[in-house]
Amino acid sequence: MRKQLLSWQWGLYPGNHTDRANLMIHIVTAPLFIAGTLSVVMSPLYGVRSAVSGLVAMVIPLALQGRGHKRESVVPIPFLGPLDFVSRFFCEQFITFPRYVLSGGWSKALRQPRS
Repeated sequence: MRKQLLSWQWGLYPGNHTDRANLMIHIVTAPLFIAGTLSVVMSPLYGVRSAVSGLVAMVIPLALQGRGHKRESVVPIPFLGPLDFVSRFFCEQFITFPRYVLSGGWSKALRQPRS
């Protein structure tokens, strides 16, 4: 796992999130991922359907955001391994992307003129 993951990720975030389609993918799929994660966590109370639907709701954002990042002019830094991938993805969905939206970074990036 990377040291200072949240500050490292935050520092790179604006440069890696400039494509409008990728921004729109993130605004829809990050909440879906969070809901899916909560559904998996709650599955011991709500049953196997909760677990299955939660896993589906986690995989869809993973696939769509991967496609969205391929559209960016600055490609993401490669993952160091499975733990790096999981930690970076969960931190992005639960902390970094919501912070980007709440700080106004997402809407500012959406309004930027494209060349």
